[in-house]
Amino acid sequence: MAMTFYQQEAANRRKSLLLILIVGVLLGLLGFLVGYATSGSISGAAVITVGAVGLAGLLSAGSYFAGDSLVLAASQARPIGQADQPQLMNVVQELSLAAGVPPPNVYLIDDSAPNAFATGRDPKHASVAVTSGLLQKLDREELQGVIGHELSHVRNFDIRFALLVAVLVGSIALISDLFLRGFLRVGLGGRGRDRGGAGILILIVFVLAILLAIVAPIFARFVQLAVSRQREYLADASSVELTRNPAGLEQALVKIAMDRDVLEVANRATQHLYFVNPIHKFEARASGLMATHPPILDRINRLRALHGAPPLGGAEAMTLAAVD
Repeated sequence: MAMTFYQQEAANRRKSLLLILIVGVLLGLLGFLVGYATSGSISGAAVITVGAVGLAGLLSAGSYFAGDSLVLAASQARPIGQADQPQLMNVVQELSLAAGVPPPNVYLIDDSAPNAFATGRDPKHASVAVTSGLLQKLDREELQGVIGHELSHVRNFDIRFALLVAVLVGSIALISDLFLRGFLRVGLGGRGRDRGGAGILILIVFVLAILLAIVAPIFARFVQLAVSRQREYLADASSVELTRNPAGLEQALVKIAMDRDVLEVANRATQHLYFVNPIHKFEARASGLMATHPPILDRINRLRALHGAPPLGGAEAMTLAAVD
């Protein structure tokens, strides 16, 4: 039975919220254990947790208000208008109208590798950047699929959502780092030397806090990547909602994934923003990277499910699976 894009959207939103809840619970548990282990009181645990979240939020504020400008500058993107790329601007305007968002600022990256990304804290402060290779290698229907995907990121507030996850993950890393640095400097000290059950309880909590402080940042990072992948699935489904044409987006995914041109301006800090991971598997800089995007084959098969087509198989599926 084919799944509608509304069902896909709802499922991806539920999964994203569940992942956020997991990170929030992990942060609360870590804050409690570290705070109780270091202060011996629940109030101390609350102060440490709130303080870490507040500091991480302040550090993220600069990214929230100025991050889009930095990303566009790092990507060597230049603003363009109707006279520069009339077809692109028409596609952006028609899909913005369909999405119910103001048309974003449009930027061009002079690079033969086909790709695109959206940035901005909300629909009123959004920008979409595309490469010259995207305009040269995709037809109008495929371009609509890509632009619909990027505008869906804007409409779904994915940049803001990603920032929330970053604050939670950053808070976990901050608490863990401060606690472990303090532990390495002073050790257990007098923990657990007090007579009675209270001292033993604090010692147990202290050991649990050490273990969680080591594991939590790694686990939280994996959850952050999982959230990023779920938002990509959501943007794919939302793009089909806007264009009513899953085939255009599917064909764009195939073309971009199979393209061998290297997008030089992409880096580890910006790769998660792009329509398709811009760092190819065959590149040296791909070493050690964790997946920020879902597998191309999985994205395509989900799109095919929207119009009742069977999953890709055979040589074509093997070729697409090999690019991730």
